[in-house]
Amino acid sequence: MFTGIIEEVGLIKNVRRSGNSSRLVIEGNKIFHSIQLGDSVAVNGVCLTVCQLSGNTFEADVMGETLARSSLGTLKAGSTVNLERAMAADERFGGHIVSGHIDGTGTIEAVLKDDIATWIKVTTVSKVLKFIVEKGSIAIDGVSLTVAKLGTDNFEVSLIPHTGKETTLLNKKVGDTVNLENDVIGKYVERLMGLNEQIGVKESGISMKFLMENGF
Repeated sequence: MFTGIIEEVGLIKNVRRSGNSSRLVIEGNKIFHSIQLGDSVAVNGVCLTVCQLSGNTFEADVMGETLARSSLGTLKAGSTVNLERAMAADERFGGHIVSGHIDGTGTIEAVLKDDIATWIKVTTVSKVLKFIVEKGSIAIDGVSLTVAKLGTDNFEVSLIPHTGKETTLLNKKVGDTVNLENDVIGKYVERLMGLNEQIGVKESGISMKFLMENGF
């Protein structure tokens, strides 16, 4: 599990492609004082396993399914990526629950400065958008952010200078693809409500209308 609080920006040193999969060679600094073979690292929000370690680089395999569902297939030598190690049980929970399992991708529609803030508008598909709520949480390329505005086919977030400095998001341009992970709570709520309907469980009084009216 991750929190969406990025530890550092890493550098893609090499991408070795083989059939429908690839292996990423990633260089970093801060995260290397404690990672080991087999550890999980979120790379632009995608949970990958450390397969090889050498100095300040690690290698991770990316299977075809992950390439198809994320933006990792667009990475090349010289690309920068957000890095976060799996959360330790005794650390502060600074962001929100992030699994590293991408729900889909979005496209940067606009990047606008507003005093110290930077607004980013992202367009995405309905199956991702339906779980996004205003003032709720969303992970964009692994960065935990608050949804500031919600449209019919897009949403907007506002970055403070620190977030822009410590992540890759300010390097994004209009038309770029980003990884999106919805807040897991909404997905579980929908799943459980659907199962109740299928097996004929009597209504508990909790409905989508009830949840929306009460701020969920």
